[in-house]
Amino acid sequence: MALADRVKQILLAPREEWLVIDREPATVASLYTGYILPLAAIGPVAQAIGYAVFGMNVPFMGTYRTPIGSAITSAIVAYVLTLAGVYVLALVIDGLAPTFNGTKDRIQALKLAAYSSTASWLAGIFALIPGLRILTILGLYSLYLLYLGVPVLMKSPPEKAIGYTVVIVLAAIVLFMLIGLVGGRFLAGPMG
Repeated sequence: MALADRVKQILLAPREEWLVIDREPATVASLYTGYILPLAAIGPVAQAIGYAVFGMNVPFMGTYRTPIGSAITSAIVAYVLTLAGVYVLALVIDGLAPTFNGTKDRIQALKLAAYSSTASWLAGIFALIPGLRILTILGLYSLYLLYLGVPVLMKSPPEKAIGYTVVIVLAAIVLFMLIGLVGGRFLAGPMG
């Protein structure tokens, strides 16, 4: 399925799209090249451009613009760490499956990590313009996508979906906090 069609379907008809995704053959390489690589780039690229071109208002100091080299470096580091984070999150999802009466399947777990991240990745575009950055909160729709995808892809009973989703979200928070620490020197933003 074409990238734009998949994005549209997972956002607008997620229940039906998870059933389609469940049946599709995939590999780590196909998921990364066909979906994860392009979508995960949106936020880091938008943020780099936003901080370098539009800057960030600093109270009592005016607008601070990140030097282009620093913005590009931060974007690259954020992108690479996001790509790694998606894979590690898939390993966590896979490892948790038996706890929630699900089926271990690393590819299905990577599909879940990737496709449920769609809203978050798309919301990254709002990092481009300072006044719109608050709209990145729309990425929380990814939590709903994750909740709907858990029972379909990981074969966990529907009554366990909320618990499984909550544990995945908590694990993701810890994971991405650790990733933030690893890349913190570069990801501290324009003041870093």
